[in-house]
This record gives sequence, structure tokens and C-alpha cells, in this order.
Amino acid sequence: MIDVKNFVKMGYSGTVEMVVSEADTASHFGSGRLGDLLATPSLVKLMIEAAVKAVDPHLPEGFVTVGTAMHYTHTAPTVVGSTVRATATVSEIIGSYVILSITASDNLGVIGSGTHERAIVAYDELLKKSAERAAKIMAIRHL
Repeated sequence: MIDVKNFVKMGYSGTVEMVVSEADTASHFGSGRLGDLLATPSLVKLMIEAAVKAVDPHLPEGFVTVGTAMHYTHTAPTVVGSTVRATATVSEIIGSYVILSITASDNLGVIGSGTHERAIVAYDELLKKSAERAAKIMAIRHL
């Protein structure tokens, strides 16, 4: 295990933005009555991308982060064509876990916020565990 605090520091941040498209809407995710409004899964995806951008570039070769927990609120509607920006900032480091505070805004103000926890893991070990699980699933399918 690596000492995370040697690579990731409190206050590191990452920002990403997107222009809301039809693929990002509630209608696309099955909430047809909400029409062209930004879907919560699209907002959460943007928040996660900001968190990855805040942490992963600082890790040593062979390490990545994986999401382990998320708490969020989606507090205001946004329509197709709007630009949405999410900023994630490292607010706590506990062992191999990094906690980030996230705020998402459009041109009119905040539309969501939350916290996201990411664990730092060795990429090779993650792939090994994934392959082992895949083999077990395939074995179950053939019973």
C-alpha cells in the first residue's frame, strides 16, 4: 500500500464541464415526463469525472482510484444546451481513501452538490480481481 498523503494533498481540485445534450436528459434515462431536463445520472457522472481529475493525475504509475461511496443532491433543473461545470476538491484523506466535496453549477448558479469517496488501488490488482470474478461468473453460467 502507498502512503496517499505523499501524492494527494488537501485542496487538490478538478473541474470538468459539458454542454447538456439529448443523451444527458431525463427522457433519455426513462423519465419521459421530465423532457429535456438534465438527468441526475448525467449530473452524477460529471461529478465523478471531476473527482477523478482531482486525484488520479497525482498518483504514481500503476495506481488508480475507484469510487466507493457518493452522497449528492440535485437541486435545480437545467435544460439542453446549458453548460454545466462540476468542481471536486479533496477535503479529507483517510488511509487509502480520498473524500472530495463537489459542487455543480450552470450559468445561473448551483444545481447540485455532494461528497464522493474514492479508494486508491493498484491497477494490476484490480484487473486480477476482476478476472477472477469474471471466471466465477462464467462458471456459474455454465452450470
